[in-house]
Amino acid sequence: MSSSSSSSSSSSCTLLIGLLFVVLLGGSLSHGQLSPTFYDSTCPKASNIVCGIIAEALKTDARIGGSLIRLHFHDCFVNGCDGSILLNNSATIESEKEALPNIISVRGFGVVDDIKTALETACPATVSCADILAIAAEESVSLAGGPSWNVSLGRRDSTTANRTAADTFLPGPTASLYTLKEMFSTMGLDTTDLVALSGAHTFGRAQCSTFIDRLYDFNSSGNPDPTLNTTYLSTLQGICPQDGDRTVVTNLDLTTPDVFDNKYFSNLQVLEGLLQSDQELFSTADENDAVAIVNNFTADQTAFFASFVVSMIKMGNISPLTGTAGEIRLNCGKVNDNSTESDGLLYSSM
Repeated sequence: MSSSSSSSSSSSCTLLIGLLFVVLLGGSLSHGQLSPTFYDSTCPKASNIVCGIIAEALKTDARIGGSLIRLHFHDCFVNGCDGSILLNNSATIESEKEALPNIISVRGFGVVDDIKTALETACPATVSCADILAIAAEESVSLAGGPSWNVSLGRRDSTTANRTAADTFLPGPTASLYTLKEMFSTMGLDTTDLVALSGAHTFGRAQCSTFIDRLYDFNSSGNPDPTLNTTYLSTLQGICPQDGDRTVVTNLDLTTPDVFDNKYFSNLQVLEGLLQSDQELFSTADENDAVAIVNNFTADQTAFFASFVVSMIKMGNISPLTGTAGEIRLNCGKVNDNSTESDGLLYSSM
């Protein structure tokens, strides 16, 4: 994102860009014990603080929005939206950060660190790390030109992590459509949710390691993935040589990489989905319910935005800890009973 777009996006921290979608969905969008008004009296500027820090981060890291929404997604799919993905290794915790689907793909911990520090200054021991991820996901989408919505809040933080579940329940970049549907169904999410949430790949980046097999040895065939557009294939082979650096990153959306729009879906229609799990939504012939949704979102960005908001709220309501369950971590990287250790806040290895 250019500095000019970052500057203009900062002003949106006080605006509800996507108010239309809130109105269409009706009411406050509260779910269970979560409520958009949860911090109205205890930390009324929480969302503005989160937005301001993300807007500043965007000036030097155009991919941070995609990274933050990915953290929220990878948190919610493991034991629910409880901030467990942020916990570091300790004597009793095996960090989810080191699970196979996370170790090379999740980042943004430093920005979460900055957000938590600012919120602890403004309203100590009030805003959970799980809620920080939920707010950050919404603000990231809004700042990139996507919809805004009233985030349901009131989650509390887990005191445990589950690396085994992270290895099991997080879909990988080579997942088939059948596998994706099964994983989403387990979380109470349907095919529309799958397609809508996959649309978050309209911004962000991916490492060569996540798709290089498609370029040279798809399914151990010795040939490229036949569902890849041949021109796009050549472009990707130039970015990711067969024996090159697999940590090189490229845009998930080659058309408008830093804008939240519906171009992700039109890319799928011309066989330019970067990840196998992306292209599966359109190129799996016997699963045409996903194809119909892709076509609809390609033709109607408003429909995509509205569905995305609904699906994000559904995902954010997966098994939250509320009431007196869990805790409000003072440091997102460790549980409170270890808070006197001098090992810093979140480690930022990526």
